[in-house]
Amino acid sequence: QVQLVESGGGLVQAGGSLRLSCAASISIFSINVMGWYRQAPGKQRELVASITNGGSTSYADSVKGRFTISRDNAKNTVYLQINSQKPEDTAVYYCRSAQGIRIYWGQGTQVTVSS
Repeated sequence: QVQLVESGGGLVQAGGSLRLSCAASISIFSINVMGWYRQAPGKQRELVASITNGGSTSYADSVKGRFTISRDNAKNTVYLQINSQKPEDTAVYYCRSAQGIRIYWGQGTQVTVSS
């Protein structure tokens, strides 16, 4: 199984920046896709960004131009750089790994954006 540990969340003013980290217990090179999801209270969980082991990235329309997903294979870590934050970005952010039919989720990290 894969363990994912997220960190980097916190409280930030609108327009500010955060970098979220997701550290995996195995080489992320062996994971087909890693992604970041978020879920606000009373809202559906949504995919915000993903990256394949080949380096292809994808973003939700709501975060394009503001969020950047990247990886550091040496550290087995995937990052989500969040810039120009909006109050609408307030949510618990989750890291997810997908390898074939095996899906694993991190514990989540809270991001709160004040206006």
